[in-house]
Amino acid sequence: MTEERKVKKWREKRRDRLGARLDVLLCGRLRFLRRGSVQAAIIAALLMLCIEGFGYNSFLGGFAFFAQNPFAFVCNGLMIYATLSFAWLARPRIFVYIVISVVWMALGTVNGIILTYRMTPFTTADLQIVDMGLDILPSYLSEMQLRMAVLALAAIGVLFVLVFFFAPRRRGKPELKRAAAGILLAVVLAVGCLQIGVKTKALDEYFENLWDAYTRCGVPYCFLSTWLNKGIDRPLGYTAAAVDAVFGAEERESMGFAGTPNIVFLQLESFIDPDDLTKYRYSGAATPFFKELKENYSSGHLRVPVVGGGTANTEFEVMSGMSLQFFGPGEYPYKSILMDETCETMAYDLKGIGYTAHAIHNHRGAFYNRNQVFANLGFDDFTSLEYMNYVSKTPKNYAKDDVLRGEILGAMEATESPDYIYCISVQGHGEYPKSRLVNDPLITVTTPGVSAEVKNAYEYYMAQAAEMDDFVRRLTQELSEFGEDTVLVLYGDHLPALGMAAEETATGSTFNTEYVIWSNFPLEREEKDLAAYQLAAEVQRRVGMREGTTTVFHQDNEGAPDYLDNLKLLQYDMLYGKRYVFGGESPFAPTDMKMGFRPIRIDEITEVAGEYYIAGEGFTPFSKVSLEGEILDTVFLGPTLLKLANRIDPSEAG
Repeated sequence: MTEERKVKKWREKRRDRLGARLDVLLCGRLRFLRRGSVQAAIIAALLMLCIEGFGYNSFLGGFAFFAQNPFAFVCNGLMIYATLSFAWLARPRIFVYIVISVVWMALGTVNGIILTYRMTPFTTADLQIVDMGLDILPSYLSEMQLRMAVLALAAIGVLFVLVFFFAPRRRGKPELKRAAAGILLAVVLAVGCLQIGVKTKALDEYFENLWDAYTRCGVPYCFLSTWLNKGIDRPLGYTAAAVDAVFGAEERESMGFAGTPNIVFLQLESFIDPDDLTKYRYSGAATPFFKELKENYSSGHLRVPVVGGGTANTEFEVMSGMSLQFFGPGEYPYKSILMDETCETMAYDLKGIGYTAHAIHNHRGAFYNRNQVFANLGFDDFTSLEYMNYVSKTPKNYAKDDVLRGEILGAMEATESPDYIYCISVQGHGEYPKSRLVNDPLITVTTPGVSAEVKNAYEYYMAQAAEMDDFVRRLTQELSEFGEDTVLVLYGDHLPALGMAAEETATGSTFNTEYVIWSNFPLEREEKDLAAYQLAAEVQRRVGMREGTTTVFHQDNEGAPDYLDNLKLLQYDMLYGKRYVFGGESPFAPTDMKMGFRPIRIDEITEVAGEYYIAGEGFTPFSKVSLEGEILDTVFLGPTLLKLANRIDPSEAG
C-alpha cells in the first residue's frame, strides 16, 4: 500500500470515529435524528428563528414571527428545507449543510444590519448597487468595524476549508435515486405551500410596503420575490385598442403650453419638517423657512415610494410620471430597464418646446448609475460632485447643499433658453450618528428619558435639516432677484432613517414627505396631497402646460375609477410593450449628455523651476490630466490652475 493511500485511509477512519462521536453527542438513542430529512427540518426551523430574529433585532423575534404568522413561518421554513435537501446528494453532508446554512444566515444578518441603518429591508436590488454600498460604507462603519468585518469574512473562509477537509463523510456512495426523490418531494412541498399561501392571502403577491411585507410574510419569501418579480407584468387585455382607449389621438393633439418659465425641481435628501416626527419634543423649529413656505405657497404631502433610502426611485417617479408600484418589489429601474432603454420624462418633453435640461447632484456621479442613466432620461448635461468647487462637508463626509445654489443659478445663466433643472441634494443623508458629532446643537430633543444615542441621532439630523432650510432660504432669495420667471419645486425624497413607526408621524404614514411649489411670479396658492408620480403633471397644470404622455394622462384622469389600472397599462406599453402610444416606436433617443455644464479646457502648460503648471478653465479637485491614456499625478490649485507632479513633454499633454 502506498504512503498516499495509507494517509487517505487514516483520514477516513478518523472521520468515521468523529462522525460516530457526533452521532452519539447529537442524537443519543434517538436514531431518527440521524435521518437527513429530520436533520434538514431541524436546521431549517433554527435558521428561520435566527433570520427573523435578526430582522426584529431580538433573539425572541423569530418566536414572535412564528406566533404571529405560523403559516408564513412554515412556508419559509420549507423553502430553506428544500435548499438543504440538496446535501443528501453529497458524501460530506455536514459540509453542505454548513455552506447552505451560512448563506441563509448571511441573508438574515445583512437584512438585520441594513435595517439598523435604514427603514427598508434587504432585497436583491441591493446586490445590484453593492458598489454604491462599498462607496458609502465608511460613512456607516468605523475603521475598527470595517477591519472586524474583514477578519470575520476571513475566519468564515478558513472555517469552510477546515470543515471541508475534516468533517465526517458518509460511508459509501449516496443513494442518488432516493436522494433525488427526497429533493423533488421537498421542492414540491415548498412550492405547494407558497401557492396556497398566495391564494389564501397569507403571503402577499404585491408588496405595497416592503417593511410590512417582510415582517408579515418572512424574509426568505420576500427576498426571493424581489429576485423573481422584475419589471411590469403584461396587463390583461393589452392591445393597441386598449391603449388608444386610455390615451388616444385626441389627447395627444391637445398638448400645448401657455408660457416657458424656468422649472427647477429640488429633491431634498431625507428632508421633512422635524415637527412632523411626533414621538419627541424639540427646543425649537429646525426648519422655520420651510414652514413659512408651506403657509404662503402651494403645498401638501407627497406620497413617495420609499422610506429611509432609495432616493433614485422617488426621482424616477417625479421625472417620468410613472409609479414604482407596478415594478418588482424593491426594484430600481436605474439598475434594470433604464440601463438599456430610454424613458419619456419631463426633460424630453420640455426639450421639445425649446428647454435645456440639466441634472445636478452634489454626490458621486456614478451613484445609482446616474452618469449613464440620465442620458436615457433626456438630460443635456449632468453636473455631479466631481464637477463642483468650494464644497463643504458634513461630519459624516457628505457634501453640504449650499453648493447647489451656485450650480442651479450657473446652469440657468449658461443658456439663453428656458431651463428645466432636476437637482438632487445629499446633505441630509443617513446614517445618523449615535455618538455626538454636533457640539452645542441649536435644536435639541427635550423629551425626558430619551437615550443618548437617540438624542444624538435626532439632533444631528435636525442640525443638517436646519442648514438645508437655510440653503433653501438663500436660494429663493437669489431666484427672487433672477431676471427670468422661475418655478422652484421643493420636496423630500423620503423620511430620514430614524426608525420611526407610522404612528409616530404627523400623517400616520412613513411614506409621506412634503412639497412646496414656489415661484418668483404670482401663482394662486393651493393645498393638495399628491403621489410623487403626479407632482410633475401638477406643476405643469399650475403654469398652464400639458407636455408629455403621462402629464396629460394624470391631468385628465386623476380620480377616475380605473386610474391606476390605466396608468399601469400605459407604463407597460411605454417601457416593455409595443409602444402603441407612440405609434409603434419610441421617439426618444439617448442624449449626447455632457458631464458638467461649464466648459473644461486647457489653455497652456508652463514650466517653472522644473515643475509644470496647467492653466485653463473648469478645473475642480477631481480634475486629472491624462497623457496617452496614463493618469498623471495632478494637484488642484484652483478652478483655472493645475500642477503636475510628473515630468512630461508639454507638447504631448492633452
